[in-house]
Amino acid sequence: MIISIASGKGGTGKTTIAVNLALSLENVQFLDCDVEEPNAHLFLKPVISERMSAYIPIPEVAEETCDCCGRCQEVCAFNSIAVLPGEIREHGSVLIFSHLCHGCGACSLLCPLDAIREVNKEIGIVEKGFSNGIQFVHGKLNIGEAMSPPLIRQVKKHVDPTKTVIIDAPPGTTCPVIESVKGSDYCILVTEPTPFGLNDLVLAVEMLKTIGVPFGIILNRYDIGDDCVDVYARENRIPVLMKIPFDREIASLYSKGLPIIGYKSEYDSEFKKLLIKLNLNP
Repeated sequence: MIISIASGKGGTGKTTIAVNLALSLENVQFLDCDVEEPNAHLFLKPVISERMSAYIPIPEVAEETCDCCGRCQEVCAFNSIAVLPGEIREHGSVLIFSHLCHGCGACSLLCPLDAIREVNKEIGIVEKGFSNGIQFVHGKLNIGEAMSPPLIRQVKKHVDPTKTVIIDAPPGTTCPVIESVKGSDYCILVTEPTPFGLNDLVLAVEMLKTIGVPFGIILNRYDIGDDCVDVYARENRIPVLMKIPFDREIASLYSKGLPIIGYKSEYDSEFKKLLIKLNLNP
């Protein structure tokens, strides 16, 4: 079973839930797909045993073969290619904007003169390791890289179908989040009872409905706002899986890189109840 943990906005406690859910399970794999700012390793403290460079194929044009017909520019859905026609009797040029390229391969496949080949560009690394029996995988995007979905896909290639997989997704509702949660059997949306929390929760719910992933809500710091999320969940028949109060001790544990499980005994049973709701065995 693959369970992704997401949130419409940052700072709701998404990684806290993902880490503690993983610690409540046996035979579990943890994937941190927030490759721009991975931080689950600060809590799980895995011993990294393998590091792999991650690449994306980008086009390279053979100028001696290319006649600047513009076909590559036409088929590029991401505007990463610009063809500049030359003056009369002068050859034009092709500009490749590698930071916009998604590595789809359409340009090289459809070039009528086979003037485009693909070369690998390193975009980050994927690291694997273990933490107290948890198989751990995360990605780290190189500084300055504009797109994380290609690296997220490479992290997800390491999904082990024999284990319960916990995916810590990036915040928001954009392409990196969709890439992280698609294919999940269930998604937990972590939110907070504030106007901002509700607004971004609604966006996340619509995203999950669009891609067809079932979901429920965990309401964090439920006692510092109003009942807006409760009302929304009730009106839309969305299950509220757990409520966590604002707790100074939890915040203190977080600041030290420590999980809730093992330090606040009352939450051992709370996460076991969550596993039952998700039809999982601890």
